Amino acid sequence: MLPRTLAAAAALCCPSLAAAQAITPAETAAIDRIVETSLASTGVPSASVAVVRGGQIVFTRAYGKASEKMAQARPELPYQIASISKQFTAAALLLLQRDGKLSLDDTVSQYVPGVTGGDRITLRQLVSHTAGLQDYWPQDYSFPAMEKPTTPQGIVDRWARKPPDFAPGTQWQYSNTGYVVAGLVVEKVAGEPLLAFLQRRIFKPLGMTAIDQDKAVGARYPQGYHRFALGPVRVAPPAARGWLFAAGELAMSTADLARWDIARIDRTVLRPEDWQAQETAVKLADGKDTGYGLGVSVGTWTDGRHYVEHSGEAVGFLSENIVFPDDKAAVVVFINADFSDATETIAKGIVATVLPAKTAAASDAVDETAKTAQARRIYDMLRSGTLDPATMTEDSNYYFDAAARADYAASLGALGEPTGFAPVRGPRLRGGFVNRNYTVTYPNRTLRIITYAEPGVTGRYEQFLVQPAN
Repeated sequence: MLPRTLAAAAALCCPSLAAAQAITPAETAAIDRIVETSLASTGVPSASVAVVRGGQIVFTRAYGKASEKMAQARPELPYQIASISKQFTAAALLLLQRDGKLSLDDTVSQYVPGVTGGDRITLRQLVSHTAGLQDYWPQDYSFPAMEKPTTPQGIVDRWARKPPDFAPGTQWQYSNTGYVVAGLVVEKVAGEPLLAFLQRRIFKPLGMTAIDQDKAVGARYPQGYHRFALGPVRVAPPAARGWLFAAGELAMSTADLARWDIARIDRTVLRPEDWQAQETAVKLADGKDTGYGLGVSVGTWTDGRHYVEHSGEAVGFLSENIVFPDDKAAVVVFINADFSDATETIAKGIVATVLPAKTAAASDAVDETAKTAQARRIYDMLRSGTLDPATMTEDSNYYFDAAARADYAASLGALGEPTGFAPVRGPRLRGGFVNRNYTVTYPNRTLRIITYAEPGVTGRYEQFLVQPAN
């Protein structure tokens, strides 16, 4: 357990709530235990959480160290929410459609020139990840170009002019690039910056405070951290300005995001039919359900509850937002680290606490023997300090500099021989690479590996990150 000094500020409990909805002392203690245990086991410096129940915010609390200059995190601090921002970009398009200024079935070329296949890609496909535009940031680390500032047009020029990964509407593949293009559409049609439009139409009406994450840097803000395998937790230098834009540019507190979740539950700000459009999974040309709407994932929780969800990752930050509209409930979790499964573990633990599960779910693990064996060989090289550069792409070799290789070898080698190494689900396409995740088990701990590799059994690795798991 963490020292009690790590459990920050008092919970925000609303005395006007009915007793059945308020967070009980036992639930508060359980949430504290979930968060503190996760931080202790992963090394994540801080977490901030919010809980919505009965359509109202019933709990906010922050835990741990916000930065090297801020020993105690506070619930009102704005964390970078990264890709959770995507649902706001999609909402901006829905608002402009309601205004009669565009249609989601318009083509990209009507608004943004120079996008490959723009005369066939619709705005709906941009924000449902079915456009075929190659993702400019599939990695879970910052690559060399991110050391220099960029602009939305710079991202479009480098990535959206490439040949598409597939014909529009035929596949689902997560693409930050598509959202950058969508943001440019919003700005052209609205005649103002995307963030200004969101402030005017969404944030101010809901009483939310949201800022550009590029500006959420400095002594007054949480600091991001990263970790090479199980090495020391280090301050993560932020990417240069301009790399997230409409794909993930926002920073806010958990309570501010919870206000948006309540608007989703109550069907305010957007029309009910627009909320429904955002939460309806898009189907591919062959009729396959993608499980993704317009900026949000949708599905069924392990106990049968309908959920709307999205996570986010920025340099040094991870976030999770899960809404259960039918139950008028939501859970928001932010951490100031870009490693570990803490956001997922904390969120699931809080959901189980405030919405007890009714049934259990079966595992969806999938075995890919050849690729799993290759991943195990890479892992063994990392823990022995003998990583072969030929197995890695140029970007990955940039990531595995001398400090990273040393931390990987020192921290992983000390653990001895793993007792287990297994995939956690089937492969997924993203940014021209194939994403596969694994768990590594030892007698007293479990690790998580997140990989992106070139297609094919012998494809080089664009990413091979080892992180602590709960």
